[in-house]
Amino acid sequence: MKVGLVYDDLFLQHKPGDYHPERPERLIKIRERLQQEDLAPWISWLAPRRANKEEILWNHSEAYYERVASTAGKPYVQLDPDTATSEASFEAALHAVGAQFVALDELFRENFRSVFCLVRPPGHHAEYDRAMGFCLFNNAALAAHYALKVLKFSRVLLVDWDLHHGNGTQHSFYPHPEVLYFSTHQFPYYPGTGRLEEVGQGEGTGYTVNVPLPAGCGDAEYLAVFEEILRPVARAFRPEVVIVSAGFDPYEEDPLGGMRVSSKGFGALAGVVREIAEESAEGKVLLTLEGGYSLSGLAESVAQVIRVLAGADKPEIKGEPSAKFRQYLEDIKRFFSRYWPL
Repeated sequence: MKVGLVYDDLFLQHKPGDYHPERPERLIKIRERLQQEDLAPWISWLAPRRANKEEILWNHSEAYYERVASTAGKPYVQLDPDTATSEASFEAALHAVGAQFVALDELFRENFRSVFCLVRPPGHHAEYDRAMGFCLFNNAALAAHYALKVLKFSRVLLVDWDLHHGNGTQHSFYPHPEVLYFSTHQFPYYPGTGRLEEVGQGEGTGYTVNVPLPAGCGDAEYLAVFEEILRPVARAFRPEVVIVSAGFDPYEEDPLGGMRVSSKGFGALAGVVREIAEESAEGKVLLTLEGGYSLSGLAESVAQVIRVLAGADKPEIKGEPSAKFRQYLEDIKRFFSRYWPL
């Protein structure tokens, strides 16, 4: 089956600085890899649309929207210590959000079972009223809002496998049971959120599932978490669509990370997500690019994910988690068993 891929060269025009790790070359390398003959037949390229102000305000304050809008046409504006804009960053960010809406419309119309948004700037750190961690608008959170408000889905599973915790996404839905936010992330590490005890509030208690991981985790550890925590939680939640904040900085050679996930490991994680979506969501999976700063590793990891989404078998992962990690995992399962059947 073909995988939809939302992309536009406008995303290359977001230029946060010559030495910034979140640079246009990331998308160039991915695009070159996906155009090779082993993958090209399995991809249908789609154009994004421009999100409008009203849509952005589903997740962000008007003052913050205007702050980002004011950067349009300016060569360089620093919004936080890690996040800067260039002339076209505002337009790129609006189209990165609009890409999510195009993807969800395609899934809703059953034109595809999975769509990957190859976008910049990323989004999962962006808060209600401020930029953060390379992110301007929260693409994944706004995708979930669109699924709920426009497409009238009632249960959205949002999986975040980026190296860093998606603080902005978590905060967007912390009191809301309609969105289950599941995150694996290196901890302690930037941005400092994502503790096990952060489980939501009010009616949303239990619908935030954080699995903080020590540095050094690889394919076996990540797959165990996905199989033994994510899968049973998702089976109980029964999502109608699955959204993935697909960050590839847990890759084993990523310059910003301390994890050891291989490109095939990401393919295996995508396979679990695909199977979860097939159980209750008619296979509907939207992935949106977050981090990942090893250019070769990023490109090959995305390729592995696309291959699995197109119908290939999950890559076989060799090895088992250490006894120490298994005990840690059992402790986490025991903690979340008060909310979910684990």
